[in-house]
Amino acid sequence: MTINKLAVYCGALEGKDKHYMVEAEKLGEWLAAHQIDLVYGGGRHGLMGAIARGTLLNGGLVHSVITQELYDRGVALDGVTDRQIVANMDIRKEKMMSLADGMLAFPGGVGTLEEISQAASWVTLGDNKKPVSFYNYRGYYDNLKKQLVEMTKAGFLEKEYLKSLYFGNDLGTIIKFMNDYQAPHHRTYDK
Repeated sequence: MTINKLAVYCGALEGKDKHYMVEAEKLGEWLAAHQIDLVYGGGRHGLMGAIARGTLLNGGLVHSVITQELYDRGVALDGVTDRQIVANMDIRKEKMMSLADGMLAFPGGVGTLEEISQAASWVTLGDNKKPVSFYNYRGYYDNLKKQLVEMTKAGFLEKEYLKSLYFGNDLGTIIKFMNDYQAPHHRTYDK
């Protein structure tokens, strides 16, 4: 697998620590430098806008998938490579997953968590054969990783699915994981 387009889920807010905005712009720069297109939710605010601007300002391509409601509210970033306006968030999530070769969670709120959780959950169902990773900048996802380990210990998440998720703070290593990724094999159950 080669990651040519990466879906990035992240906050539409800036957060309290300015380091997140700086790192978001660097993520966009890195994507452009490595000729990996950004697929994202289309917003101009917060970390979402910073990653997209960082990509565009460095010659990268940005594919925006935004809901009609958010577009009508005026939150869309201008100047993106292409924009798809969809009816609702469910369609947006499916469209982003279908456009991208892999999914990455950068820091964000419950929307970010919901989007990356769906991508990860679909791996366990066999509906998503693409890699799912967490950009664990400044340990942002440490507690989530611990919770997933706890789910595995408790018998609610099989080890192969825990191993199919990658937590890292180095983009090169994250993309290497994604490029080397092989979707877990799903066993069949007797009726």
